[in-house]
Amino acid sequence: MSSLIDEIDWDEGGETSHYIPATSENKPPYDEIDISSAEFWRQDFAEQDRLFRILREQRPVSWQRPMEEAVIPDPDDPGYWALTRVAEISEVSRNPEMYISGQGVLFDMLPQIFLTMTQSFLAMDNPMHGKLRKLVSTAFTPKQVRRMEDKISQTAKACVDEIAHKGKIDFVTELSTHIPLITFCEIMGVPRDKWELTGRAAADIVAWADPEVLGDRKADEVQVEAASILHEIAAEMYEERLKNPTDDLFTGLVQAEVDGEKLDEAQLGAFFVLMSVAATDTTKHTSSFAVLGMTEFPEQRQWLMEDYDNRIGTAVEEMIRYGAVVETFRRTAIVETELGGQRIMPGDKVVMFYSSGNRDAEVFTNPDYMDLSRDPNPHVGFGGGGVHFCLGSNLAKSMLRALFKEILTRIPDFKASNPTFLGTNFMRAITHLDFEFTPEVRRA
Repeated sequence: MSSLIDEIDWDEGGETSHYIPATSENKPPYDEIDISSAEFWRQDFAEQDRLFRILREQRPVSWQRPMEEAVIPDPDDPGYWALTRVAEISEVSRNPEMYISGQGVLFDMLPQIFLTMTQSFLAMDNPMHGKLRKLVSTAFTPKQVRRMEDKISQTAKACVDEIAHKGKIDFVTELSTHIPLITFCEIMGVPRDKWELTGRAAADIVAWADPEVLGDRKADEVQVEAASILHEIAAEMYEERLKNPTDDLFTGLVQAEVDGEKLDEAQLGAFFVLMSVAATDTTKHTSSFAVLGMTEFPEQRQWLMEDYDNRIGTAVEEMIRYGAVVETFRRTAIVETELGGQRIMPGDKVVMFYSSGNRDAEVFTNPDYMDLSRDPNPHVGFGGGGVHFCLGSNLAKSMLRALFKEILTRIPDFKASNPTFLGTNFMRAITHLDFEFTPEVRRA
C-alpha cells in the first residue's frame, strides 16, 4: 500500500523508546478459535460471545495470528496474545512499566508521528504520559465540571425536543449521534460553523472500522486528512484563546499550567483529536445498546423509572458494562513475564478484549443479562483501571444520565428494534436502530 502514511518518518514526533520487535520464537500454534479473521468479527455478537466464553474458560490468554484487514499490513507481524478475562486485562492495565502503550494501542503498528497527532497521551508512557495527563486534568476545575453538567443537561433536552413529537426515529442518526457531538463542541468551545466539520473528521479518524463512513476511500489517507483537519481547527482555537480567553474547556487547556509548563499547540491539537473521537463514539453506542437492552429487559426500565435519581448512577455503570462498546486495546510487553499461564516475551503484543472481559462469569453473575441494579460492577469499560483509565469517563456518564432522564420522563414507552451492527475488531457499535414511542404532545 502506497499512500500519505507511508511518507511519515517513524522517528518524527516523539521518542520510540523501548521499541522491541516481536518474534514468533517459542510460541504455541495459533489457537483453533480464530478471533483474527474478518469472518469472526462479522458474526453476530451472540456467536462471538460463545467463542469468547470458551477462551475465557479454557485458554484465557491465547496466541492468535495477525489480525486480518489491518490498515497497514505488516509482513513481519508474528501475532498477538489475546486476553479475554477480567483478571489478565486488569493485570496488564495496572502494570504500565511492564506493558507499554508507546508503540500504539491499536492492532496496527502505526508511525509514531501519527500516534502523536491522534492519540495524545493514550499512546504514551511515563514520564511524558503523566506530565500531559496532569496538565490536561488541571483544566477540569470544579467550575468547569459544573458548567459541563449544565451544558449537557441543556443539550440532552434540546435534542429530545427535536424528536419527541415524531413517534418513530432512527435512534442513532437522529438522537444518539447528536448529543455527544453537540456536547463536545459546546464544552470545548468549537465555533458553531465548525461543528459539522468536526463531527465528520472525528468519524473519519475511525473510518477504517466503519465501511459505511469509509466508502471507496483509502483508510490511511482518510485518517491522515481527518487528523490534519482537526489539528487545523484546534490551531485556530488556540490562537483565538490566546488573544480572547473565554470560559470554555479549550481556554482552560490553553491556560493549564503545572510547574511552570503548559500544553503547546501540537499537544493541544492531539488531545483535541483524541477527545473529538472518544467523546462522540463511545457515548453514542453505549446509549444505543442501553435502549436495546431496556427493550429486551423491560423490567429493568421499570426498576430505573421507579427511583431514577437514586438509581441512575448504578444503572449507568451497567449500561457501560452491557454495551462494552470499545472492543480492544493493546499493549506491548517489554520484559519477560508470565500471564495467564503463558510465557510473555519482550516485544509481544498483548490485546485486551474488553467486550469479553465484561461477560466474564467469574466476575459477573448472569453476565448476558442487563441488570441495572448490579453492584458492585467492576467492569473494564473504561480500560481496566491503571494510569490510562479514561479521563473522559465522568463526561460520558453525565451524558448518559442526562439523556435517559429526558427519555424516561418524556417518551418512556419506547421500543428499540432492527439494529444494524458494525462488524469490526475495535468498536462494538450500532449504526442504525429503529426507535418507536408514543409521541409527546407539543404545547402551543
